[in-house]
Formats: sequence, structure tokens, C-alpha cells
Amino acid sequence: MPREPYIRASLMQLPLFLLMFGVVSASMMVPALHALVRDNETTARAFFYAGLLGMIAFVLIAVAHAGRKPRHGALGPLMSLFSAFVILPAMLAVPFLEALPTTRFVNVYFEMVSALTTTGATMFDDPARLNDTLHLWRAQVGWMGGLLMWVAASAILAPLHLGGFEVTAQAEPGRREAAFSNRVGKIDHRARLMRICRALVPVYAGLTLLLWLLLMAGGDRPLVAICHAMSVMATSGISPVGGVPEADIGITGEGVMLLFMLFALSRLTFSQDTITATQGGLRSDPEFRIGIFIVVAVPLLLFLRHFIGAFDIAEEANLVSGLYALWGSVFTVMSFLTTTGFVSEHWGAAQSWSGLATPGLILMGLALIGGGVATTAGGVKLLRVFALYHNGAREMERLVHPSSVSGAGTAGRRLQSNGAFIAWIFFMLFALSLAGITLLLTLAGTSFEDALVLSIASLSTTGPLVEYATETPVRLIELSVTAKAILAGAMVLGRLETLAIIALLTPDLWRA
Repeated sequence: MPREPYIRASLMQLPLFLLMFGVVSASMMVPALHALVRDNETTARAFFYAGLLGMIAFVLIAVAHAGRKPRHGALGPLMSLFSAFVILPAMLAVPFLEALPTTRFVNVYFEMVSALTTTGATMFDDPARLNDTLHLWRAQVGWMGGLLMWVAASAILAPLHLGGFEVTAQAEPGRREAAFSNRVGKIDHRARLMRICRALVPVYAGLTLLLWLLLMAGGDRPLVAICHAMSVMATSGISPVGGVPEADIGITGEGVMLLFMLFALSRLTFSQDTITATQGGLRSDPEFRIGIFIVVAVPLLLFLRHFIGAFDIAEEANLVSGLYALWGSVFTVMSFLTTTGFVSEHWGAAQSWSGLATPGLILMGLALIGGGVATTAGGVKLLRVFALYHNGAREMERLVHPSSVSGAGTAGRRLQSNGAFIAWIFFMLFALSLAGITLLLTLAGTSFEDALVLSIASLSTTGPLVEYATETPVRLIELSVTAKAILAGAMVLGRLETLAIIALLTPDLWRA
């Protein structure tokens, strides 16, 4: 066998977690090179040595594993994905801690879990405490976490009917899509993973590069532009300057970012590899249509509310401020719906225009809804919301016409017959998880209001909620070690979802 195909075949035989370990180790050379160019030798050495040791460990384990036939159950890839979110952050935290010795390991581990799960909650609310390389590393880890979910959606979650695919027609026995999915499931999941990586990684990297160039053309510094570009694509909300208002990119830059947030509303915006496409494309895609409806309706309601409030302070004639307030609402609603968490520079204009405070409850509700299935967004997901809406509308129709017979429609054909029931089960599990985490945080000494916001932020993977959902931002650095551990577990739970964790606890599936 030629050398190159032999090496490729040998790599495909390695455990999936080990491959991710090797990729993460090699990625540390990027911040090492950045720190070296910026004459920060201490940070450069920390990342270079950590990456070098990681790659040496990868090679040694790979050599020891050579020749072994892989023995993986049906949930082996899912277990590797779970291990990546739990174990890899410990490795990612090593060079960060070496470069910032004034903090504790638990804080850095929390930071890396938050970045890898694309949550974006940060322990370091003062951006000046971290150097540029550490900011780049946070954004890069979040970007890699988003790419991991892009690939895992169709390579791991879709064949197992998890992550939102459990409500689709492909998960229903006897359907043509289900039969096709079963045939695909018989293929080696490693070959499937490599094929999907070759298809999606260039798209993900190309879109990030394009957004980076557009933001720099709008006047952003290269570091800030690349961090914001990676954060938008990964929906992590990580910023090296404290958010979009500090970047001074104006409405043009925010408009560009909003366009790229559309990729988090529906998988169909960039791929049709999960057998959920409809014949009409995005025009008939229920996720995209619901997402656009929310982005249009919620800002209009907020604008009307503020317009009425402006009469009390005689500001109703200041239409320029009103339009700025409307744009700030559109951008912020889109950002929190996709669980990115960026706030517009003009988000505060609505308050100054009308004198009314915009409640953070709206932002929490948007984050709970979340974006599209198989995207980097978190939350309950728009497809599950559509399944519940579709079922509710049908039940109301039957109240008026009990003997009526209704067709599924173009969009409804994406759902299986009991899709609403499964979506309701997930919603109940999500609510129970929210209540349980809130209770644990209150037992750990956190106030109820802060515990509720922290629970929603972690389960929906929308970390910036801790800053904008309450009148006083929650300082994560002041939480107890127990509370930080609970939040770290909640972020992993929110990223993988409860059904996937329950699936890992099913012994029968490991013998498949």
C-alpha cells in the first residue's frame, strides 16, 4: 500500500477522542506564533511547550495503538464527543494558566469549557487583564467548538436521531428517509466523519475568513475582527474588547455580522447533508421562517412599546433616535436568538429615547428558543418549537372541526407523526434540568435571581446573558468553586442536550 493512503488509513483507526486531542495540540501553535510576533515570549513558550508535549503524547499513543482493530459500540462517537467537552478543556487550560499565573486552575478550566461549548461566559470581565494572545486563544477555542458541532451534527447526532433530529421524519420507522438513514448508519462512522469534514471544514473556514475581511474593511483592528468573526460563526459571543459597542464598527459592521448570523437559523443555509431539506429550500424551511418572523416581530413590538413611552418625555419627534433604537433591537434579537449574545451599539438607544428599560426577560426567552437544528446555536431549537406550534394549531382546528382531516403540508412533512410528543418530552427534560441546576446553584450560595439567569445562560449556551439579563451583571469570578463546577456541567449538558446524555446511560445501545 502507498505510504500516504496507509497513513490516512492508520489515522482513521485511531480513537476519535485521540484525534481531537491531536488537533487541539497542533492548534496551540497558532497562539504561540502570534505571541512570538508580538514579542511576548512568556506566552509564546507556554503555548509552544504545551502544544509540543501534546503532539508528542499523541504520537506515542498513536504508535501504541497501531494495529489494533477499533471496537466501538453504537454510541462510541457520542461518548468521544462528551469526553471532548469534559476532558479537553483541562488540556486547553494549561497554556492559559501558564501565561496568566495570577488566577486559579478552576477559573481557567471554566473559561475553556465555556469557550469550547460556545457559551462565551467569561471569568475575566475586564478585557485588559488578558493579553491579545489569550483573547485570540479564547476565540479560537470557541471557533473550534462551533466547528466540532457543525461536523458532529451530521456525522454523530443525525445517525443516532439526537440533537433535534428525533422529531424529523428521518427518525420515524418505515419512512423513506429513515430507510436511507439506516443504510448510511451501516457505513463506518469514521469514513462518514472524514467525508463530512472534507465537505464542511472549508465552508466554515471560508465563511470565517470572509467575515474577518469584511470587518477589517469596516475599520476593525485585525485581532478584534478575527475574534468577532470566529465568535459569530461559532455563536460564542467572545470579544477581546468587551463587546460590539467597544469595536466601533457602526451599523455597517453590525449589518455584516447579522447576515452571517443567519447561518445559525437553519442548517439549510450552508448544507443539505442531514436529509432535512425541503423541496422549496429556505423559502419553505420552518426553522428559517420562524427565525425571521421572530427577528422582525419582537423588535417591532419593542419599538412600539418605546414609541408609546417616548410621548411621556416628548421625544416622539426624534425619529433618528427611534430608527437607531429599532436597529439596535433587530441586531440584538437576532444575536440572542442564535445564542451568540452580542449586543448592538444602539441597544441602549431605545432606553435613552423613551426613558424605559428593556427587560432582560426578553433576552432570556430568545436564548431559550435558540437557533436551528444541527447548527452552532443552542437552546430548545426552532424545529422543536415548530413541532409544538404545528401540533397546537392542529388541535385548535380540531376543536372547531372535530371530524376534519388535515394534510401535513410541505414544511410539516419534515416532522414525524409523533414529533410534537417527542419535542414536548425534550422541553420537559429541559425544564427539569433548568429547575435542577437553579436549585443546585441556590444551595451553593447564589441568589435565586442570579441562579436562574446563570442556569438559562449555561443551558442555552448564551454566556452574555449574565451581563445583560439583570440590572447588575453577575460576576462569575466571585462564585464559589461548587457553583463554578455546577455551571461547567450545565454548559456541557446544554451543548450536548439531555437526550444525548440519557442515551449515554443506556447499556443496550453499547452492544449494538
